[in-house]
Amino acid sequence: MSSGRKKVIVAMSGGVDSSVAAALLLQQGYDVVGVTLNVWPHGIDPAPERENSCCALSAVEDARRVADRLGIPHYTLNFRAVFANTVIADFAAEYRRGRTPNPCIRCNEHVKFAALLQRTAGLEADFVATGHYARIAYDGHRRRFLLHKARDRRKDQSYVLYVLSQQLLARTMMPLGKFTKEETRQLAASLGLPVAHKPESQEICFIPDNDYGRFLREHAPASQRPGPILDQARQIIGRHRGIANYTIGQRRGLGLAGPTPRYVTAIAAERNAIVVGEERDLYHDTLVAEQVNLISVAAIAAPLRVAAKVRYRSGETPASLFPAPDGRLLVRFDQPQRAITPGQAVVFYDRDLVVGGGTIAAVGADATGIDRMDRKTD
Repeated sequence: MSSGRKKVIVAMSGGVDSSVAAALLLQQGYDVVGVTLNVWPHGIDPAPERENSCCALSAVEDARRVADRLGIPHYTLNFRAVFANTVIADFAAEYRRGRTPNPCIRCNEHVKFAALLQRTAGLEADFVATGHYARIAYDGHRRRFLLHKARDRRKDQSYVLYVLSQQLLARTMMPLGKFTKEETRQLAASLGLPVAHKPESQEICFIPDNDYGRFLREHAPASQRPGPILDQARQIIGRHRGIANYTIGQRRGLGLAGPTPRYVTAIAAERNAIVVGEERDLYHDTLVAEQVNLISVAAIAAPLRVAAKVRYRSGETPASLFPAPDGRLLVRFDQPQRAITPGQAVVFYDRDLVVGGGTIAAVGADATGIDRMDRKTD
């Protein structure tokens, strides 16, 4: 017989954040079930010895210990296939294209929310919850679920959550959005949780040894082929070790002599080449975003002023959004931005509200086609 309580599936990584999220929901009267996702790719060691790895074998044991302490059921679910077919496949494909991906965003998009809700349908859960630092609220006037920054701006994770659809936001809970990280650890200690002082995960979970080169040699060998280094005039001035070993803004490791420092300004995957230039060549005021997901609005039909963020650790800067017929967006910054990187996310804000975001597809001169079209709407 049903207790009448809402059931919440908490994605428990074995860390302090998801553990406290489960404890808070239990205190609030929810029927809580903990699950840990096994996403370790076949043939890759899940690094049992690394305490700060979310994919360490100890993560499952830590999550189980917390669940036992809280008195809630805990399950480990096999998500290897969906993780490999989405997150890892995208990671390798993006490097082959000369782009720099963000696997945490793809994991949020494909695994931690949608796939988890689908896989746990048999548990008849009403919500899925995570230990992310962000806030979700329903706006009756807009008739939309909204995503807000966390109270703790240093820990805010809204940048990697812009991919959540209205359907997913309606069934997602993030109990830590109103807490600081320090308060979370204090809560964990007061509850006697064994992970209260556990360090945070630092590396990409499916590359536990942090050796990107080895991983890409195995999963995207084409990205490791040597090729030409080009200057701004597209003349060959050197050789590189494989396009996956470089990213926009990189200075070290180019092997180029000269009177002025040179930086990677573009990666031309179609020529298996990297392009270098001076510091000034890193700055652009225009980009094109694809795979756009909008949260606070249903559509953008006219130019819209926002604050835009082009990397997780960067600040926001004033910009204007212009719609394109194909669903992409042109983003024009008030001031040129340094080292905008294709493959990374650009996220749009209205103060603490996430307007939406997308994947950076083109930058500067490569965005001029849409730029010319957009000027007709100015």
